Amino acid sequence: MHRERHRSEHIGWLRAAVLGANDGLISTSSLVVGVASAEPTRAAILLAAVAGLAAGALSMAAGEYVSVSSQSDTEEADLARERGELASEPVAEKAELAGIYVKRGLTKELAGQVADQLMAGDALAAHARDELGINEITRARPIQAALASAASFAVGAAPPVVLAAVLPGRSLTWGIVGVTIMLLLVLGALAAKVGGAPVGKGALRVAFWGAVAMGCTALVGRLFGTVV
Repeated sequence: MHRERHRSEHIGWLRAAVLGANDGLISTSSLVVGVASAEPTRAAILLAAVAGLAAGALSMAAGEYVSVSSQSDTEEADLARERGELASEPVAEKAELAGIYVKRGLTKELAGQVADQLMAGDALAAHARDELGINEITRARPIQAALASAASFAVGAAPPVVLAAVLPGRSLTWGIVGVTIMLLLVLGALAAKVGGAPVGKGALRVAFWGAVAMGCTALVGRLFGTVV
């Protein structure tokens, strides 16, 4: 059998994974660069990096879980309502489904036949897909999204944490900036390729905003570090 694979099949975990990795790399690198610009001890820089990794991963997991759970609750409410309407008004629901197919280009007679056959099979699935726009590929999965976000954030935050531990103090800031921009280019290109977008544009977009974030936090560290 011919099995077609579409990029939309990855949308559930890809969005959370890309967002988590970008956020982990940019926020942790920016945090380390900002703290390092104030010229504290290495222990303070490393502590800030590890704390940023832990707090960010947990925050991403919690935020993604709450957000996707809200979407899941909405989907379940719509499905429950549709289930009730199918039980109380099956004729009207079949006519509604046939009307959807007519709008998509089928003749009235063919649309009626398609609606009859789908209603005879899994009526709720047919209405969920064609009336509500809910299907298995794009359906909300809170736990999957939370785990993907936390894991990808930790992976993205790991390089600046390691660099904070091993790079000498004088080259710490520029070393993290250079490695982070390089990794952002790779990550942006990979995400664009998987999603079917232009690779160069995706890579430069991610790297640009990462550089802006690190520049701003470095300025904050330089200005306020000497005061505090």
